[in-house]
Amino acid sequence: MGANAQVAKDLGEVPTVAQAFPRWLKIAALAWVVVWIPTYTVYYGWTDFLHLSDIAIALTAIGLWTSSPLLLTSQAISTLVGESLWTVDVVWGQVSGHILIPGVQYMWETKYPLWLRLMSFYHTLLPVLLLWAVSRVGYDRRGLKLQVGITAAALVAGRIWGSSQHNINFSYRDPFFGLQWGPAPVHLFLMLVGGMVLGYLPADWLLAKLFTRPRPGVA
Repeated sequence: MGANAQVAKDLGEVPTVAQAFPRWLKIAALAWVVVWIPTYTVYYGWTDFLHLSDIAIALTAIGLWTSSPLLLTSQAISTLVGESLWTVDVVWGQVSGHILIPGVQYMWETKYPLWLRLMSFYHTLLPVLLLWAVSRVGYDRRGLKLQVGITAAALVAGRIWGSSQHNINFSYRDPFFGLQWGPAPVHLFLMLVGGMVLGYLPADWLLAKLFTRPRPGVA
């Protein structure tokens, strides 16, 4: 057996870029986006898409269609801690009647249809999907820098086009004490640093330990 044949055999069970994800998953991701965008626009307004969680849905769908390790890695970093906390907070709120961090109270607001609120359980499924996706295409260490840039832009956008009432991405008040820490630029910077220290850096360290880097030629 020649060297090239042996390499091909060794890589035979490793999915290529085109084969990384089944077509049904890509179609399901597209179908979700097609339903999700108009639904959330009608009920929550277009500014809801400034939330990092909503940005994660869009970039994950693109990442699945393009099999992009960079996009999928960045969103795995974004969601691993934050979306897991969302799930814990919803369960805790249901059991105890109190929430831990502002942002999930809408799950009990009856002005929204139950089916609409149930759609929010994408927060629970998204990190699981992304962990599996990264295991398929590899962990791109550039993902951390990309996600920091996305978060910085989302914080500024939340401050400009959001409102104090909705506090998108905690761009007006922090999630723990409900305070604005100084002038807007200072507060936004501190929220960015806090998100990195508490969420992104631990996620980056863990995921880099769990998954290998993308194969050469995988963008």
